[in-house]
Amino acid sequence: MASTLDLTPRASARGVGSNADTTATVYGYTAAGSAFQRAQQPNYFGWIEHVRAAAGCTRPIRLAGSLHTIEPATGRILDSRHTDAMPDAAIYKACGNRRSRVCPACAQTYQRDAFQLLRAGLVGGKGVPDSVAGHPAVFATFTAPSFGTVHARVVKRHTCGNRRRCDCRAEPCHARRDTGLCVHGRPAVCWARHEQGDTAIGRPLCLDCYDHAHQVVWNIFSGKLWHRTKQAAERHLAQLAHRRGIPRVEIRTASGNTRTVAPVRLSPGKVAELQARGAVHFHAIARLDGVDGQDPDAIVPPPAGFTVVDLVDALRHAARQVTFHTPAHPDRPDGWPIAWGEQLDLEPITTDGTGEVTDSLVAGYLAKYATKSTEATGHTSTRLTADSIGDYADPDGDHTARLIDACWRIGRPIGTPVPLSERPRDPRPRPGFVPRWECPDCGTHTRFAACPVCVADRQAALDAESTKPASGNPYARLRRWAHMLGYGGHFLTKARRYSVTFQLLRDTRVQFRRHEHQDHEHPTTARPPTEQVDEDTTLTVGTLHFAGVGWHTTGDALLANTAAAMARERRTTGREELAHELATTPAGSTLAAA
Repeated sequence: MASTLDLTPRASARGVGSNADTTATVYGYTAAGSAFQRAQQPNYFGWIEHVRAAAGCTRPIRLAGSLHTIEPATGRILDSRHTDAMPDAAIYKACGNRRSRVCPACAQTYQRDAFQLLRAGLVGGKGVPDSVAGHPAVFATFTAPSFGTVHARVVKRHTCGNRRRCDCRAEPCHARRDTGLCVHGRPAVCWARHEQGDTAIGRPLCLDCYDHAHQVVWNIFSGKLWHRTKQAAERHLAQLAHRRGIPRVEIRTASGNTRTVAPVRLSPGKVAELQARGAVHFHAIARLDGVDGQDPDAIVPPPAGFTVVDLVDALRHAARQVTFHTPAHPDRPDGWPIAWGEQLDLEPITTDGTGEVTDSLVAGYLAKYATKSTEATGHTSTRLTADSIGDYADPDGDHTARLIDACWRIGRPIGTPVPLSERPRDPRPRPGFVPRWECPDCGTHTRFAACPVCVADRQAALDAESTKPASGNPYARLRRWAHMLGYGGHFLTKARRYSVTFQLLRDTRVQFRRHEHQDHEHPTTARPPTEQVDEDTTLTVGTLHFAGVGWHTTGDALLANTAAAMARERRTTGREELAHELATTPAGSTLAAA
């Protein structure tokens, strides 16, 4: 959609007839005024071309430094340019943020990459073999349990054609005749028929009855719950293969050892979504693959006899079986129970275009939610600190304020630090030489008090460790992810063998833009594209450093974002016209050249 802001200030006419004064008053401190001043500069079109790569970005990254053009054969510098001679004395690069609320343009690119990545795991392409279209696949939705009664919009029978714009008559929210008030004296019923976009949806009927602490703990441990569910589903499939007499497969590991594995494995891809109540739930694509003993990384069909029904049974069994308790906490010595909710949707995915759940529908649905965050809850903020937590957390506030307060309260330090004088110290060797001795660990003969080989290995291991001290408090991450209401996992994850990576798609796009005048082909394997270097090819080496974030003025942002919005609108219109032409063209006929 194009921007509705004007590129230049509107002219205000004064008087009538030939005496009308149409001279516009331009104020340089306004967005329209600074845009007007930029448009009047002689290098305006050069500036537009310079910022085209990051034109639609809300907060582009500014880089400064030098660019050198080098001849690969000899290493001779052919040309050198500095950003001081460029418009704005900087190079603009898109921020690449995935959140649509932060940067719509970069989020749109991320969404399209996510769509290609997820769909390639269902139908093939982008380096994934086309045979995956015949693998059993299921679209699963795992929800969180109930932590209290919330307002909801319930439609038992849909008569609308588009669920996104559903205008069906909803049922009463919580119609109960046997319950009047809760223990806190608040109404425990709701006879309202909530419409789409109602701000009351997802809010508890009674804030004091709602278990905010349990919800944020469930959010922080939901990743572990998903991991255990995937393992339980794979164990169920392995047991099913054993009962059917399918032998295990021998594979050779990277270290050269041989081990046996189950003949089937699960290759999932999931997207996390925060509901209006602030609880996370997962939409997942689960694909069933086989195992090739000669090439364990190959994607092969599962053994004969495994169908989508077996995959559905394995996921349903795992979702009902997996449950655990969190470690003890001073507020709850027994911990909190972690399990899936009662609502579990498992729908087979078809790749031939028939059926209700198709590959394109599922990939588009998951890619859309991959660009979302906490917008559905009404809360958006950056990472919270001790200085800013007071602006958002309130134990007596609204729903999101109580969730943030629960994150900060449960994630507090629960241990007593050991005094420095009482901490154990490593024995230090005395200086000087000692009688020659042999190290029992590595066999080195030395006259030093400490083995130099073992000390070097230990120092190398210490250098590879994280500089952040390990915390024994499993709830400490709640403070770090309080702005996400406790959820600290990635919003889009996949198995290594499910599909290609985002890096491969980005590298392919870079190579395509560098060689748009040449024939371009997608990679045949899931590996980064190779650089095309000819005899006359030159290399551009940049020594750039970070110079800032954002546009220089609001007028520059207005011009760049408007130009990018118009380009997106033209591109969208072209796609719609092409789709309409493909839909109306009879089979066997030739499309007209666009």
